[in-house]
Amino acid sequence: MPNYQRYYLQGGTYFFTVVSHKRQPIFVKEPAIRLFKNCLKDTITIHPFRIDAIVILPDHIHTIWTLPENDSDFSTRWKLVKAAFSKQHQNILTGNLTDSLVRKGESGVWQRRFWEHLIRDQDDFNRHCDYIHYNPVKHGLAKSPSEWKYSSFEKFVKLGIYEPGWGTFVDKTIIDMDID
Repeated sequence: MPNYQRYYLQGGTYFFTVVSHKRQPIFVKEPAIRLFKNCLKDTITIHPFRIDAIVILPDHIHTIWTLPENDSDFSTRWKLVKAAFSKQHQNILTGNLTDSLVRKGESGVWQRRFWEHLIRDQDDFNRHCDYIHYNPVKHGLAKSPSEWKYSSFEKFVKLGIYEPGWGTFVDKTIIDMDID
């Protein structure tokens, strides 16, 4: 098994994939999505960062964050978001937690780790934004990104980055990306 090390860059822009434990569909109800958004807002208050793009799917999240110029600590931010959500989430069944999860103080709501990718340039950023916004279509949850309300797609349309009908087909820039 490779010795994976995260790359921390002050002021970096990162693409993340965060997955629920055993791919449980924890975001199928509006209250859970609101709770997650509130956990993000609370964390931003303590440890600022900018959410550039996001999509919330039933069992995973893709997002792009930009950290402050003098800060590279995305891990603490994710730890805070995941812990706050887990603590408040109503469907945690503590009787189903394994000894390992209890020892590590985990709830069984999230996978223990997350995927991160340092955005290298504007093309890389654009490609990952496309991937994020097309993801509900990829998973059969919507026929176009505009039908999925739990993403930043509409913000991108309002900014003129996307046409409203974008994403009704697989764009050539994301066809080879498989990072779920």
